[in-house]
Amino acid sequence: MTRIADLLAAGRTASFEFFPPKTEPGWATLGRTIADLEPIRPSFVSVTYGAGGSTRSRTHELVNWVRQETPLTPMAHLTCFGHRRAEIEAILEGYRAAGVTNILALGGDPPADALAEAPPSDYRYAVDLVEHIVGFGGFSVGVAAHPELHPRSADRADDRRHLAVKLAAADFAITQFFFDATHYLRLVDELATLGVDRPVVPGIMPITNPAQVRRMAELSGAEVPAWLVSRLDAAGGDPDELYRIGVDAATELCAELLDQGAPGLHFYTMNRSTATRDIATRLGLPAALRTTR
Repeated sequence: MTRIADLLAAGRTASFEFFPPKTEPGWATLGRTIADLEPIRPSFVSVTYGAGGSTRSRTHELVNWVRQETPLTPMAHLTCFGHRRAEIEAILEGYRAAGVTNILALGGDPPADALAEAPPSDYRYAVDLVEHIVGFGGFSVGVAAHPELHPRSADRADDRRHLAVKLAAADFAITQFFFDATHYLRLVDELATLGVDRPVVPGIMPITNPAQVRRMAELSGAEVPAWLVSRLDAAGGDPDELYRIGVDAATELCAELLDQGAPGLHFYTMNRSTATRDIATRLGLPAALRTTR
């Protein structure tokens, strides 16, 4: 059973994130996406977890399908929002029985419906969930990191202290997407100052739908830099040109991160393969990951 902590200890990784589809056509699209990306030989793939139970059962279904029907190593997202400890332990028992050994432990968000009543939870922060999973045993545990700060952080120092506490218990972190390597490099330096030496894998979001990415950036606290906005605006809405600009920018970012010693790359695919595959081809993945960090 492959543990992500061991993969990161052995060398650089490349990984992809998927979300559980809500429709049959969506499942078919995802199946084609996974097949298209398999030749890149990703180190692992992650599967997101819906807020307030919206896609939770589908997450388990997709994780187990990847484990049983593909050669890929899955990492299941798991949130502490709206969960009792007994529920978490039942989920972990199920994953253990299925041979799933990797969890990304997250705080999670409340349901999008502001009027919906928040379900009861035995956890206050993500670190509480991390410590529970670690104590349960048998899993390699990752956490989320926000290079440009978590939207609910009081300030930079508070954000980094909370992340350092999580990484004292967890094996690794994967960042929210960003578009300027400076944010990631500053994060790593700030964690090192706090004595953190766990690997922090940068998250990459190719911009193929500018409006969608801008909405996601606003929610996550990420900034689309002015130079990239100018490039996108200059495309005049031409979809082919927008795609080229997005892939070019992401490829440049990945190359800089690898040059600066990043322990890997984690691609937010949005269940599509084309942009990620093109970036991987330009970078020479997976061969490029074998260079010395």
